[in-house]
Amino acid sequence: MQVTFLGTSSGVPTRARNVSAVALRLPQRSELWLFDCGEGSQHQFLKSDLRLSQLRRVFISHMHGDHIFGLPGLLASLGLAGNSSGVELYGPDPLESYLNGVMQSSSSRIGYPLQVHRVREAAENNAVLIDDNDLLVRCTPLTHRVPAYAYRVDQKPRPGRF
Repeated sequence: MQVTFLGTSSGVPTRARNVSAVALRLPQRSELWLFDCGEGSQHQFLKSDLRLSQLRRVFISHMHGDHIFGLPGLLASLGLAGNSSGVELYGPDPLESYLNGVMQSSSSRIGYPLQVHRVREAAENNAVLIDDNDLLVRCTPLTHRVPAYAYRVDQKPRPGRF
């Protein structure tokens, strides 16, 4: 796993720091996961060695603009590139209606499968959000002015000895 901080500034970007976005690169499966997607995240991708075409999952912590305003543009650009096999979104309850509203208002189309998963129930019940062959993802509620969630990615133990 490789973590790339695309933005670590709060609320407002600065000349040296973009707002919230963290990429998790999974080279063993040629996948990229994104945690939050603040405004300007596409430009941060261009400055990195990450490939947007590998984006498979996006996890949104909460619905404040500095964490989501970059998402509609990023998803639209991914669609224009025409090389996405699909993206799964995870986040607060309003995420899907927010995206639907922005995409409809801007007449944007997404030409790839897009699934939105609400995380509230999993967070409140301490349930596993994703369980695949290699990784477990859990989320937990945070104390914030709006519903907010933290995500944890664990790699499953691998058989064998060193």
